[in-house]
Amino acid sequence: MTPGSQATRSARVGRRPGAESTRTTVLAAASARFASDGYAATTIRRIATDAGVDPSQVMQFFGSKDALFAAVMAVPASALARFDTAFDGPSEHLGERVVRAFLEAWEAPGEESEPLMTMLRGAVVNEEANTQLREFIEARLEHGAGAVDHDHRALRAGLAAAMLVGIITSRRIIGVPTLVAANHDRIVETVGPAIQSVLTPPSPVV
Repeated sequence: MTPGSQATRSARVGRRPGAESTRTTVLAAASARFASDGYAATTIRRIATDAGVDPSQVMQFFGSKDALFAAVMAVPASALARFDTAFDGPSEHLGERVVRAFLEAWEAPGEESEPLMTMLRGAVVNEEANTQLREFIEARLEHGAGAVDHDHRALRAGLAAAMLVGIITSRRIIGVPTLVAANHDRIVETVGPAIQSVLTPPSPVV
């Protein structure tokens, strides 16, 4: 047996790629798919196909498309949890919880907030990053929008996203003095009712 054929045989009988290698492959496939198709159009099944794995493996590693997107964008799980818990509790306080969750996530200690700020800064100058960040935020807010009709729900989620991202941008990037000086409680008290009215419109009178 020649040295070359022996090396080939050794490679074939070597250890199969482990879980970490598969996870890395899924992340790479997800990153490329999010970049090409955007957040909304990307599906777990498409990512699994690109990575050459079963969709159940993607879910085993990441649990959801939101969590996979966060992993691709290096958003800490703690920031994702803040957004999720904002929708727990009575609907009459939803606006306050959502505003507070956004402020606390984007203004948390550096290791949590810096990936989010990187996304936001990139979105200001890069259309691809802009699309991904917008779709990610709107998808999360749309779960809390009260309108039954999908178009109305999407519109309300988009308006709420614009208001919230505008506040963060004004505080963290532009540095509007009065907004920078305001503490979280003051902003939540002032903006919470507006977000509430956008996400949860009053029920029609019968």
